[in-house]
Amino acid sequence: MSPTPAGSRTWLTEADCDPDTFRSLVAQRTDADDYPSAERVEQNVLLYDSDRLRTLAVTPEGRRALQEELVRALLDGPGIVVLQRAFADAAVVDRASDTFNALIEEERATGAAHGDHFAKPGANDRVWNALDKVAVRAPEVFADYYANDMLALVSEAWLGPGYQVTSQVNVVNPGGAAQSAHRDYHLGFLSQEQAAAYPAHVHRLSPVLTLQGAVAHCDMSVESGPTLYLPHSQKYEPGYLAWRLPAFVTYFDEHHVQLPLEKGDAVFFNPALFHAAGHNRSTGIKRMANLLQISSAFGRAMESVDRDAVANALFPVLLRRKAEGAPEDWLRRVVAATAEGYPFPTNLDLDPPVDGLAPPAQADTVWQAVTEGWAPKQLRQALRAAAKRRQN
Repeated sequence: MSPTPAGSRTWLTEADCDPDTFRSLVAQRTDADDYPSAERVEQNVLLYDSDRLRTLAVTPEGRRALQEELVRALLDGPGIVVLQRAFADAAVVDRASDTFNALIEEERATGAAHGDHFAKPGANDRVWNALDKVAVRAPEVFADYYANDMLALVSEAWLGPGYQVTSQVNVVNPGGAAQSAHRDYHLGFLSQEQAAAYPAHVHRLSPVLTLQGAVAHCDMSVESGPTLYLPHSQKYEPGYLAWRLPAFVTYFDEHHVQLPLEKGDAVFFNPALFHAAGHNRSTGIKRMANLLQISSAFGRAMESVDRDAVANALFPVLLRRKAEGAPEDWLRRVVAATAEGYPFPTNLDLDPPVDGLAPPAQADTVWQAVTEGWAPKQLRQALRAAAKRRQN
């Protein structure tokens, strides 16, 4: 990610979010000559023909050169690539769509409420944890779909081997309103205060831990509201603190781009790119996309720890020390070493982000128990229930 004037700072604040610097950065033009494998540049976005990419990637040398170009596009270029006809066989997409629709109907029949990270609950039809649901329900469909070579090409380029795929199906129905502009997981799911607590080098690191993708499961005219993007915005270092600020929201609303897609096209983008699902102004298009979040193999600790057991063992000590007058900072440090401070991964069906961008982390529950003076049994039950929500 290219440095901004804030790049030499150890900590970033909202004061570092300068709209003029941002405007000059995103005003860059994408030069097609820098990306010889691309078919063309449209609205500052690189478009690739997947059949041509398959030909170029036949040899190990050709594949590596192509992946180098894709990494440059995602890191230092516009931050987004469209792979046209990534799924050459439309029947593969249609069979997956049938499975997605069956899951949507079943979940709707149960009355399950599905929150959304950046839109009002109920505005869209969502299938959380769609990867495992499809695998269990229709393993043949799953195999044909995730054998896709373009998905592997881009994922390996950005993340290297050992990447992990997750999937959330999103259907924006006719009349469905647009999302608010945002950045994505990890830091994009944190509040302003939480994001500012991470040093600047973590702001630079976060985008390379995941890759965002979306597969079009129907033809998406602009009227149907395909995703809005602001090319080159992933390079703005304070962007995780900027995307909620009014000046940046206004600029996004006035300068975003929006490309129509055909069924089987795939879009991949840097998670730090400012983007938002568009407003479906059509009268009859249920705009279905399979949202792919592909994660680095390195996003995990070395050891597995039974955090529930640790939290339950330490809780009486925390209560006693609190009663003896231990300062809040001391208690918080012990909780941080005791409990899981991050709410993901979780089962978003059972643990949805209805009241915010993320459900409470285990550490949030433990801290609530400390401050409210819960009985140990109450904490055990709460932690057990939370673990069950995450695992089921």
